[in-house]
Amino acid sequence: MTAPLTAPGFIPRPRGLTDRNGVRVSPATLGRLVREVAEAGQWRDIAMFCTDERWFQRLELTANYEIWLLTWLPGQHTGFHDHGEAAGAFTVAQGSVLETLARPGRRQVRRRPAAEGTVRMFGPEHLHDVANATSTPAVSVHAYSPPLTAMRRYAMTDGGLTVARTDHAGLDW
Repeated sequence: MTAPLTAPGFIPRPRGLTDRNGVRVSPATLGRLVREVAEAGQWRDIAMFCTDERWFQRLELTANYEIWLLTWLPGQHTGFHDHGEAAGAFTVAQGSVLETLARPGRRQVRRRPAAEGTVRMFGPEHLHDVANATSTPAVSVHAYSPPLTAMRRYAMTDGGLTVARTDHAGLDW
């Protein structure tokens, strides 16, 4: 991992996006932001693929949102997780991913593919697993507001989806 990118103009600013401490950015605005970052294409110069673990790079951190670039080799996935108190959005910049949605205490899941150009927006209650279920690499751009402080990781048990652990910003990523 390297320091966040600070090159002027790397991160496009959707109209109406401000950086005021404590102001939550809506999922719709986060969706516009990830789409614009993906379409701008500068991520192509920094994206890396690692065979031993998923690669990710924070592109920007402000008082009220953050942006990440993630790459996915075939078979790589996040495992079930939420985003703590944060709302978010992601878009697929290259390839495709499979999002599996679930709820705590339940075994039922719903799968939905996300092809290149797909944007998904969600509130803080969103819980999912994201995976590259194809035979080609994929790249995605993610944004969260407020910036992530903790993410709960879940395990599928006989009794349904249960919290397995909590990962904390600055310690676990």
